[in-house]
Amino acid sequence: MSETEDFVAPKTPKTPKQKLWDAAKLILKIVVTGALLWYVFSKVPILEVKDRLVHANYWWMAAALVTFMVSTLVSSWRLLSFIKSIGLKLDWRFNLRLYLLGMFYNFLLPGGIGGDGYKIWLLNKRYKLPAKKVFWALLFDRLSGLWAIGLIVCALIIFIPQIDLHFAIPGSIFIVGSIIYYGVVHFFFKDYGRYFFTAHIKAVMVQSLQVLTILFVLLGQDFHGKFAPYLLSFLISALAAVLPTLGGAGAREAIFTRLAGVFDMQVGLAVYLSISFYLISLVVALFGIYYVLRPSRLEEGLPPMDHENAPVEASDPA
Repeated sequence: MSETEDFVAPKTPKTPKQKLWDAAKLILKIVVTGALLWYVFSKVPILEVKDRLVHANYWWMAAALVTFMVSTLVSSWRLLSFIKSIGLKLDWRFNLRLYLLGMFYNFLLPGGIGGDGYKIWLLNKRYKLPAKKVFWALLFDRLSGLWAIGLIVCALIIFIPQIDLHFAIPGSIFIVGSIIYYGVVHFFFKDYGRYFFTAHIKAVMVQSLQVLTILFVLLGQDFHGKFAPYLLSFLISALAAVLPTLGGAGAREAIFTRLAGVFDMQVGLAVYLSISFYLISLVVALFGIYYVLRPSRLEEGLPPMDHENAPVEASDPA
């Protein structure tokens, strides 16, 4: 076995307890996904959603797919900023491959965090980085995405009359929250703040591209109504990724279904948007399966480990 394959495939067999826990997680995500989908399709005619899928404008759908692929590239680039903050200079190609593999694992494992767990294990294995450092880098990567969602949500609220709030209220909450967020990073997690602003600019780019993906899907339905409620619902549904489901299936649809009545949206169209986004993200995530089947390709082209490629020591967060 090559050195690459040696670190990609763990040799230690799982204990019966670990196997039982893995089986329990699989059952849990199937049950939760099934329950959420049952709820959704008890409220929405499934034939309407199917009809929308069949008769969509596939040029717009292709544009949505390309836009989401670009968002994935930028998201990988954003993660690289936080990886650099812990002194690790990853090759961008390796980082992109690892990101795609992580996306694929997120569709398989509950809660959308399976890919993060794999990244922690892999970087710890190859570069001897403390798992804690990698964990915090990945956590701040996710927090930057949540911050970007909050920013865009504040902007969209202006265009939704059902939300009877002056813009100054959510805007002030967001600004104060951002100041506190940056203060915590600056004083307690200084290492992870080295690329704070550039990483968060990239996070805004990622979320904007994903909103644009939904916009293209809407245009593919020849939609001419108000876009803001659908875009806001999409951003809110992004928070559902933490639920133990099959890649978020069911959770996003359930949130869209609930918000359809609140924001006066077409419930069939709302669910269609969610399913379309799930399918688009699944298509992109399937690129990661290549590195499951060919693990030796994951590190192809990487230079050997030496003093120039070893991680630079950075102090632990307080």
